[in-house]
Amino acid sequence: MIDLLGTAAGATVVFAATNIDDIVVLTLFFVGARTTGRPRPWQIVAGQYLGIGALALASTVVAAGLLVVPEPWTGLLGLLPVALGVRALLRDDADDAPAVVGSTLGVAGVTIANGADNIAVYVPVFRALDPGGGAVFLLVFAALIALWCAAGAWLGGHPRVTRLVGRVGHWLVPAVFIAIGVVILATSGVLPHLLALLR
Repeated sequence: MIDLLGTAAGATVVFAATNIDDIVVLTLFFVGARTTGRPRPWQIVAGQYLGIGALALASTVVAAGLLVVPEPWTGLLGLLPVALGVRALLRDDADDAPAVVGSTLGVAGVTIANGADNIAVYVPVFRALDPGGGAVFLLVFAALIALWCAAGAWLGGHPRVTRLVGRVGHWLVPAVFIAIGVVILATSGVLPHLLALLR
């Protein structure tokens, strides 16, 4: 018998702990949607579902022993937000917050890169769950993605946030994405492996 409330509470804690930084990214996406029209709000929501769904699927496959993730090398995904941030900085969008990504797949890619470290948390959790518990986790995750998107949309439409991003967004938004990528690269342990290859 599944402890429905306990399992749902556990799923909520796991999701919130591993995706709190997504609120910042979603807010920036929604500010971009308001100021530049890219990505569109539905693309942000779809990309978020696609990205987190991919992370959950990968974690389930790894937990089942069907795939081995080379631990530090997932950190190379940090290069994606760095590249997107640098590209946005090099554009001549001084009057607006640049649209760092403009498509569903772009949003999903950033979500996956930003959540690559989530797999290390999800795998042991999913390994310990029976199929019913796993289904509860996935349903709670689906509901919380909607809540996260709603929070990002609300923050992205808040006058103070839009004024701030309007003033300094041409460098702040790319800087945030570059910082996210650097943190992923630095905390994943991939940099020593890359340096060892270069020797």
